[in-house]
Amino acid sequence: MWQVFLKPQDYLASFQINTSVGTVNQVIKSWHQSLENSKTIKDDNLNRFEHQITFNDSVFTYKWEIEKLNDSISKIYARISDEENGFKQRLLSPFFDTDFEKRSKKTVYDLYDRLSDHLEKFKVTYKGLDSIPETYCAYIPIKSTQSQKASKMMKYYPVLDNFALDKRIKSNGLPFIEVLDWNKKTDSITFNFCYPIKKIDSLPDHDLIKYKFRKATKALHATYNGNYITSDRAWYVLLEKANSQKISVRENPLEIFFTNPNMGGTELNWVAEIYMPIK
Repeated sequence: MWQVFLKPQDYLASFQINTSVGTVNQVIKSWHQSLENSKTIKDDNLNRFEHQITFNDSVFTYKWEIEKLNDSISKIYARISDEENGFKQRLLSPFFDTDFEKRSKKTVYDLYDRLSDHLEKFKVTYKGLDSIPETYCAYIPIKSTQSQKASKMMKYYPVLDNFALDKRIKSNGLPFIEVLDWNKKTDSITFNFCYPIKKIDSLPDHDLIKYKFRKATKALHATYNGNYITSDRAWYVLLEKANSQKISVRENPLEIFFTNPNMGGTELNWVAEIYMPIK
């Protein structure tokens, strides 16, 4: 009778994987967004959130919990319930391998494979305490989601680059972004896309482009290799390092891009230096 009345879910699965809690969170969310009949019903924080998926006439609820075991390993729990037939599933599960159980197993295996495949496409190397160098730059303020960050950069880089060429403004470093606001519930960000330039006495006006000086700042530092669409994976690593080392940081990551994606090449050879400023 415990199976029927006391279990808070109809199926429970768990597995461990070598990555950050934030990376797991982003991959699960991306996977659910790719499904036609999926919706988010609860999003407490990076570690706990819930989705519902409709399969034909059945509605399944997925309660996700991500636990950090140590510096490298995260454990994922999937508590899956059949909203229409929960009593029946709990009654039959000790005796039969039901269609619900088969589907639930396949879902979790598919997610594990998706995560494993994703982890092969990028690398984050923690460097420790460092400084963000000072610079003067032209920049464009942008609002987007984390996953749209790279496409926004590709859209606005020619605007900055052509403006500098047309006005004969000398570049003075590599392009970078500074995140001003990061909403981890909605995965939305506000950031400045910056183009370092030599400061001169009189700079031309532009409808989109502004100018600023950025002073040097102490920060935690990591090197990211991979497609810039997912360079935010390094943000989560830096937050976890800050937490484990009891270092107070501002959740305003800065990324300096060393590779021009338009040149192609192997994505694992792309380089970005990622910083999380210290308070």
